[in-house]
Amino acid sequence: MGAGTGAGDHPPVGPGRGPGWAKLAEAVARQVPPAEIETIYLFTPLKREGREWGTAVVARRSAEGEGRLRVYTARYMLIVRGKERGQSRVEVIETGLSPAAVIAQVMQATADRTGDPEPPVAVGAAVWYEG
Repeated sequence: MGAGTGAGDHPPVGPGRGPGWAKLAEAVARQVPPAEIETIYLFTPLKREGREWGTAVVARRSAEGEGRLRVYTARYMLIVRGKERGQSRVEVIETGLSPAAVIAQVMQATADRTGDPEPPVAVGAAVWYEG
């Protein structure tokens, strides 16, 4: 028999997709107008002991600061198994103002420092928001 999806397996979803990311996208939209999002950097989610943790860095165009972007760190924790399945915590915190090139360098350096084999995926706002 060939390898394939078995009972209970779910097909892979694209970066930034899934219930935890959807909750995080809602929280981000409450603080950052989606039309002002320049780039979203998505780190690979971690799954352990029935929980999933995800982190995104959101770069927002800014009126102040000559080409600088406002930077937000957004995190979620989603319970994926057990009686509390579906419960979550999210947080969105503005963390700074930076040129876009510096943000990209910091994202790569963070992946290197944490040992993540994949750097965060840079996507546009359309991954979470229509239009």
